[in-house]
Amino acid sequence: MSLSLCFTSPFTSYPKQTLPRIPLYKPIKQISISTTPKISNPRFPKFRSVSEKFELLGAIPEKTRWENWLATAASLYPLYVTVGGVVACIRPSTFSWFVKRGPTSYSLTLGLIMLAMGITLELRDLINLFMQRPLAILFGCAAQYTIMPVFGMTISKFLGLSESLSVGLILLACCPGGTASNVVTLISQGDVPLSIVMTVCTTLGAVILTPLLTKILAGAYVPVNAVKISISTMQVVVAPILLGSYLQSAFPEAVKVGTPIAPLLAVLAASLLASSVLSENIFLLRSSAFGALLSSDLSPLLRAKAILSSELGVIILSVVLLHFAGFFVGYLSAALVRFKEPQRRAISVEVGMQNSSLGVVLASSHFTSPMVALPPAVSAVIMNIMGSSLGFIWRYIDPSDPKDSFEVAKE
Repeated sequence: MSLSLCFTSPFTSYPKQTLPRIPLYKPIKQISISTTPKISNPRFPKFRSVSEKFELLGAIPEKTRWENWLATAASLYPLYVTVGGVVACIRPSTFSWFVKRGPTSYSLTLGLIMLAMGITLELRDLINLFMQRPLAILFGCAAQYTIMPVFGMTISKFLGLSESLSVGLILLACCPGGTASNVVTLISQGDVPLSIVMTVCTTLGAVILTPLLTKILAGAYVPVNAVKISISTMQVVVAPILLGSYLQSAFPEAVKVGTPIAPLLAVLAASLLASSVLSENIFLLRSSAFGALLSSDLSPLLRAKAILSSELGVIILSVVLLHFAGFFVGYLSAALVRFKEPQRRAISVEVGMQNSSLGVVLASSHFTSPMVALPPAVSAVIMNIMGSSLGFIWRYIDPSDPKDSFEVAKE
């Protein structure tokens, strides 16, 4: 309309010196000012897709009160798994009903967790996010499947772990990133969309990479059937995710009703799974660790040394070292490649936090020794405590680059 007015106005009967040049200039200037919000900015769709993705995962609270409550309850995953671990140590019989039905109950529970993850994701949105930042995603996935497996093998040899515990630690290190990393990345003010896509990509890649790396690194300790592990990973991880994504696209209205409660069900199921495995093996560990703890003739220093030298203490130490290496080396490698601070934090958290539930299921299903499942089970507690602590530290450190802030202000 403004262009048509500009073209028709010169054909009026006004003299040349009284042509309304100034009136024409003002509307044009006003129109240009009204369009200054950068809707055509190519970066705008990225921000829009990020917010939409936050809503899908429940990271941004919904409008209703009960949805806010569910999102808050789901964010307390470290508390649930810690309480479950304490109950498993004090009263293991609490989880006997679940342990007796294993490993089938373990596999079904992990399938439920992955289904809950699938219904909160749209593969089309994930593909769009992948096309926006392919380098960071590929780098993060490569870091996930190189840093952790190498340190898993190194730590097991350095601490002189038994064969069963070495296989369990290596299996844990070869697992993909866990869904809890997305929440920790949000707390850390990291790049949440990058964390989401990395989690999905490493989870889908686990069908091939987890059994392959486990066979290469742990095959020297015990026989590893990579084909069976790959089939199990496909059944309990990839198939539920794809099914959930299909349900999300085929029945959006029905899925929308259950989506707010899906994260809470997933974290409760993961806590139950880790606590059950810990309770199943607590009798093997209680004699050494708790015997040293309750011994009255030892000084506090000697008592702590006795606990750390016990089997439980060695497992805890190995798991702490593994996750610390993932957080630290993941961040350092991203910094060396000159990613920005939000991307560094996302990659650090994603590399350092594993899908310990998958490790528990694979260990229980494909290895005869129950000790193989202990490192993944202990990791479910230790990893979330370490990740949450790191997230709260980063929460109070501004990740923005002063140069970027200056450029945005200048625009």
